[in-house]
Amino acid sequence: MEKQPGRPTQLITKKFAKELHLNFMKYRASIIAKYIKKEDANAVWFSIEELENYISYIKSKGEKKGYDVKGIHFYFGVYPEEKKYAEKAGLMTLFLTATGKRIKTPKTAGIQTFALVHESDDTDIEGIEPMNYGSIGRPPALSY
Repeated sequence: MEKQPGRPTQLITKKFAKELHLNFMKYRASIIAKYIKKEDANAVWFSIEELENYISYIKSKGEKKGYDVKGIHFYFGVYPEEKKYAEKAGLMTLFLTATGKRIKTPKTAGIQTFALVHESDDTDIEGIEPMNYGSIGRPPALSY
């Protein structure tokens, strides 16, 4: 029997989510639109399959590279104003980067021990590619 996932502690109400999005549209999106003279992306969508695949990929690749993958940073970015980015050119995006700690296997007097030592902070893992290219919510803007 498969174990049921626990309820995440970071859940928020739909009402608060709507407030957060309205604040973004009021305090950030309007300023950005005025500055870039067009409506910008206000949401990014990835399928469950894409996210699960990326998580599996970074765990596997991280292990091979000597990292204990612990999380994902979500970074905001902006596509270059180049034709190859088509309708995404100049618009905001969100990309994901694996984070974790390097696992070191200590060696004592030439004898290898199997104890693992972890670095103290989770950092972006340089040797694992970030993920991008979700579907963006822009004109007409998505509203939560």
